[in-house]
Amino acid sequence: MVMHVTEEASAVIEDLLPLTHVVYYVLLSLSDEARHGYGIIKDVADRTGGGLELEAGTLYAAIKRLRGDDLIDETVGPPEADARRRYYRLTPKGGRVLRAESERLELMVRLARDARVLPGA
Repeated sequence: MVMHVTEEASAVIEDLLPLTHVVYYVLLSLSDEARHGYGIIKDVADRTGGGLELEAGTLYAAIKRLRGDDLIDETVGPPEADARRRYYRLTPKGGRVLRAESERLELMVRLARDARVLPGA
């Protein structure tokens, strides 16, 4: 299935960029599966090698913002999940925003390499 993003939708995505590092890592954590809050905290710590350890207050403030921007939504956890836990997943819009931010970051790294600030081709 080919998705076409309208110019208007693209402008909405661009208006959300750049993302804060916390928001970026939360979206990245939800890119491969739905997770509950503690699962997001653990996944972000794992992905960053312990470099970013989210506190619950920081995470839930980010979740509130992301839900308000329709980048994530609440979903049902797996059948074996504790019913008291709230699970979150990336929305299609959230996936587009994550991709746009990743492409923006990739361009920045490419420019840093071209300027020989970072090693690599």
